[in-house]
Amino acid sequence: MEKSVRAKKHLGQHFLHDEGIARKIADTLSLNGYKNILEIGPGMGVLTKYLIEKPVQIIAMDLDSESIAYLEQKYPAPNLKIIEQDFLKCDLTDLFKQESFAIIGNFPYNISSQIVFKALENKELIPEFAGMFQKEVAQRICEKEGSKTYGILSVLTQAFYECEYLFTVKPGVFNPPPKVDSGVLRLTRKEDYSLPCNENLFYKVVKTAFQQRRKTLRNSLKTLQISDKLKEDTIFAQRPEQLSVQDFISLTTKIERDATPDHK
Repeated sequence: MEKSVRAKKHLGQHFLHDEGIARKIADTLSLNGYKNILEIGPGMGVLTKYLIEKPVQIIAMDLDSESIAYLEQKYPAPNLKIIEQDFLKCDLTDLFKQESFAIIGNFPYNISSQIVFKALENKELIPEFAGMFQKEVAQRICEKEGSKTYGILSVLTQAFYECEYLFTVKPGVFNPPPKVDSGVLRLTRKEDYSLPCNENLFYKVVKTAFQQRRKTLRNSLKTLQISDKLKEDTIFAQRPEQLSVQDFISLTTKIERDATPDHK
């Protein structure tokens, strides 16, 4: 399997070899409200072996054909399906015939943020999301306003999910050891995850604001063509990192109303 290991390294993957931590990560899923799990990047199956013990259907998705061949031979479980596919490119609605599913994995550091953004795009299918990230990224996802690490990923994730940073994992339990700590988190979709504002505009406001995070919103949101009257609102004197998720929702609502003829 050395060739497979080399291939996975190119994807930014580090293999977890501590069985206790592997089981602990697998057990972060509550299994409430769904009966399917998607494992991203199973590698040699360190999480898979504990997931197949659970009363759920599992799809393990990997890009490396030799890892897949190994998993098929090692774990011929009736509740496990192993597929060779790129998570970032696949249609998630087809995986479990439009049924809800949780996501779990020891995520490659170099695409972990993209994995979260794709999950957010499919949030109606994903009530729970758990796994291991680079610690800095896991903390950023869970961070609250007022912090320098609070940003686009924090706001967009927390708008739809309750975010919990669960525990830190040190480099020594991986092969090869990464140069940084890892962090395990759990995202639980909010009971009401619909926004009381235009969702596309919300995304645009958040992303535009943080692209120039050192500027006040009055300056960073210039491209949104906001009226001078609305810019007098005190919220525009703040920088994006000062705004809570609810503040961003309120800001989006104000901008949305400002754009309608009756509010000009």
